[in-house]
Amino acid sequence: MRRVVVTGLGTINPLGNNVSASWNSLINSKSGISKITKFEVDNFPCKIAGLIDDAEINSEIVSKRDQRKIDRFITLGLIAAAEAIKDSGFSSTDESSIRSGVMVGSGIGGLDTIYKNSSILDNQGIRKISPFFIPSSLINLLSGHISIFYNLKGPNSSPVTACATGTHAIGDSFTIIKNNKADLMVCGGAEAAICPLGISGFSAARALCDTFNDQPEKGSRPWDKDRSGFVMGEGAGVLVLEELSHAQKRNAKIYGEVKGYGMSGDAFHITKPSEDGNGGYRAMKMALEESQLNPDQIEYVNAHGTSTQVGDMIELSAVERLFGNNKNLFMSSNKSAIGHLLGAAGAVEAVFSLMSMQKKILPPTLNLENPDTKSNINLIPHMSITKPVKNIISNSFGFGGTNASLIFGL
Repeated sequence: MRRVVVTGLGTINPLGNNVSASWNSLINSKSGISKITKFEVDNFPCKIAGLIDDAEINSEIVSKRDQRKIDRFITLGLIAAAEAIKDSGFSSTDESSIRSGVMVGSGIGGLDTIYKNSSILDNQGIRKISPFFIPSSLINLLSGHISIFYNLKGPNSSPVTACATGTHAIGDSFTIIKNNKADLMVCGGAEAAICPLGISGFSAARALCDTFNDQPEKGSRPWDKDRSGFVMGEGAGVLVLEELSHAQKRNAKIYGEVKGYGMSGDAFHITKPSEDGNGGYRAMKMALEESQLNPDQIEYVNAHGTSTQVGDMIELSAVERLFGNNKNLFMSSNKSAIGHLLGAAGAVEAVFSLMSMQKKILPPTLNLENPDTKSNINLIPHMSITKPVKNIISNSFGFGGTNASLIFGL
């Protein structure tokens, strides 16, 4: 059976513009949440988000000129991909290119570009619409740009499954390699939907936090009694996956192995998770079965944990159902520090999961001051802990009832 390993990591997110910087901020309990300043928010119920400062965007990777031709989600994805591919040490040749592919998705894609061009059309007319409008907005153009730049001629696709996108991209890439359709895949997710239309839309759905506008860093608080919704973030996470012997032949650094992948559907509601948590439970169980691990071999859960009233407790109950209400199990939410990166969330959290195994540190759940649960599971409040772990499960659940889980191991 073909085994799949991770040989490259890349990210840009509200905590930093690379893996090292963002990881160090995460484990030191830093928050990337701040007040939105890029547009006027006085009349918005939610005024905070996990933002990336424009100064953090490396113009040596994506020039200022090229940034004007593509949506921000593509720019962020290209930056994360550049780091991951450099980290992997892989260079495509004519021979290897047809066995090397790309699968980087997005939940919403070029929303801000669509918003701006709609306004231009209404106010200035059709002649002012950019010829780059369509290719800069399409979600699959991120995979397209990566493929072109790095000469990757294998499978080329971009999943769009709301907040499960990044996890599905990694899981589907794992399956492609396992089934001998490719030897290497560049995979993950990118998102940049913090714009007037994006914040307005999620606010109208009553999904966003609107109670900590004066204390932005306190807004994302999974499992806390005072949580009132998620805080939107932006960024990208990219992994390089390889078939084990392919990686070994070129003496690649190996961060860990993808051991299992599960996915399911709730068939319940367009935005709310199924109240019994069965969808998330089945996704985790499927991943566990593929990994051939026992439940007690999973030591840490990198939770979906969005800081919503309903979703947090449903996920926790599903975890307890599968793994037991076990004080030896650790679980935390990266979203407490970076916000919810929508289609990029699962990919960035996969990067952090692999770093947790490599560095033997489990990151904290920030702002967990008054837990809304009596669970024995250690939710790692406030401060990271030092703990070696061999097997981690990472969850992502999205609108439309789509669920995905990945198991990484050493």
